[in-house]
Amino acid sequence: MNIYDVSQQAGVSIATVSRVMNGNPNVSEKTKQKVLDVMKEIGYTPNVFARGLGLNTMKTIGIMCADSSDPFLANAVYYLEQNLRKSGYDSFLCCTGYELHNKQKYLKLLLSKRVDAIVMVGSSFLESNKKDNAYIIEAAKEVPIMLINGYLNHSNIYCTLCDDHQAVYDIVNRLIKENRKHILYLYHSKSYSGLQKLNGYKDAIHANDLPLEDGLMQLCTNNMYETKDQLLHLYQNGLKFDAVVAAEDVLAIGSLKFAKAAGLKIPEDICVIGYNNSILATCCDPELTSIDNHVETLCITTINTLMRVLGGHDVPNKTTISNDLILRDTTNFR
Repeated sequence: MNIYDVSQQAGVSIATVSRVMNGNPNVSEKTKQKVLDVMKEIGYTPNVFARGLGLNTMKTIGIMCADSSDPFLANAVYYLEQNLRKSGYDSFLCCTGYELHNKQKYLKLLLSKRVDAIVMVGSSFLESNKKDNAYIIEAAKEVPIMLINGYLNHSNIYCTLCDDHQAVYDIVNRLIKENRKHILYLYHSKSYSGLQKLNGYKDAIHANDLPLEDGLMQLCTNNMYETKDQLLHLYQNGLKFDAVVAAEDVLAIGSLKFAKAAGLKIPEDICVIGYNNSILATCCDPELTSIDNHVETLCITTINTLMRVLGGHDVPNKTTISNDLILRDTTNFR
């Protein structure tokens, strides 16, 4: 039995059950007694949401990320751990890789450690087959699940994300207004975030009455040298493009290497725009224009939301923050 079962049988929200267990005064005596009766009836012993009662809480949060070598994910883990410490919590980190069975295994491992909540960093934890997300929904019956850059609408799951669709839509639309009509879009993932970005590209092309060309949407490996070689092959076989929008900075860096190898001038012959505004954007020459998805803000917002959840407050299932375009030398917008 878990907190989800208590809320179901008592006919109240999980947040209300949490408030009862934390001794929050903003619960009527009638509701409080109903929740306590259900807990006694089903034999529920709380192992989360129990700070106020001092009941067996570990003051520990589980963090899951797919790949700690990824600059975005590595930064996110850093900011999460930093803000958890400020809030009085320790953390367990699991680097899961991208295979579903490994994600499921590590989620079970964290639950066995009796963590108070789990933070999943990156939309790669959401599968395109909705049935494969059942393991997350089941875990949310035991502890709060925090998703960064992904969205899953279910009780006790809280999502913090940037508007990736709008960010890519806006930059593609801006390029078209600057008379760049052959825009190459590079991506390496079909995760929730990846699909939001891809659809932003497609919608901007449609909105400007331009043909949607399959050749101008390229799935790449997340490697700058392989991206360079892929673009050289496409270019030498007749694919023409006057701008590149990349779903990750590393793909954009590969595009810069391609342009140099092909003898193209940046930004005169080709504009290049990356995504994440990572350290890579300022380590290249010319420096890279990139969309900043504010990883620090995402993480601070996630932990602030989590602290409110653990405190028994009602919070929204989804929090969206906006992105910013950081202009550098790979574009020449007027």
